[in-house]
Amino acid sequence: MTTVDKALRFCANLGWLFGDVPFEERFTAAAEAGFSAVEYASPYDHSPLTLRRRLQEAGLCQALINSPVGPPGTPTFAGTACLPDRVQAFRDGITRALDYAVELECPLVHLRAGVRSPEVQRDTAFSQYVTNVAWAAQLASTAGVRLVLEAVNSRDIPGYLVNTQEQVAGVVDAIGSDQVGMLFDVYHCQVQQGDITTRLETFLPSIAHLQVADVPGRAEPGSGEIAWDFVFDRLRSLGYMGWIGCEYRPANGTAEGLGWLTRFVHTEEG
Repeated sequence: MTTVDKALRFCANLGWLFGDVPFEERFTAAAEAGFSAVEYASPYDHSPLTLRRRLQEAGLCQALINSPVGPPGTPTFAGTACLPDRVQAFRDGITRALDYAVELECPLVHLRAGVRSPEVQRDTAFSQYVTNVAWAAQLASTAGVRLVLEAVNSRDIPGYLVNTQEQVAGVVDAIGSDQVGMLFDVYHCQVQQGDITTRLETFLPSIAHLQVADVPGRAEPGSGEIAWDFVFDRLRSLGYMGWIGCEYRPANGTAEGLGWLTRFVHTEEG
């Protein structure tokens, strides 16, 4: 029998894992694989009632959802928070995200920054981003939900407004609200900056959620260059108690790739 190390809690990202079955069947698949929580970017193609029922039937909790984004290929595919001409769309999206979060008893909403338009100066886009985050934080506080902000590497999404952990931490500090925290994505950090564990130590007080994938292929931990033994041991020693989202592209199927959990963070009992 495999027992999870209680100091680290992992949730399955249903947008990335268990892709061999329809979305609504992935809840059961995640539970059967040993997960007790799930995350996914977009719940908006399904009713909150349907999703809540899937969670309850599988005995899962919802750890994280994202704020709405536009269709692929549009200027809003990565979010609207930094776009001065999309303020109402941003506010409508946040309102919708918080409605879903409340219905799903989900404590965190990842607020997507978006890709800066070439016609808009960076300072203008960044100012709009901070203003929108501050507005959303007040609304989230009323709903009992916390917002998280993420740095996305410029290789995967060129032009994404925030690329470094320091930029995200600066916004969190500027808002000065317990309702805003960091989503520290180990994959994005390694691609953009490296020095993962030093940054984890530096920003731990602000980190509300983590996500993992290996570099360079964004497959499961152990498939690439990151020293996961070191990273996970450091997280344990730091006392990180939040969820760690498994947001990776399985190299050879989800079930076949889950051995990394045993290798890095589980213990075996008879």
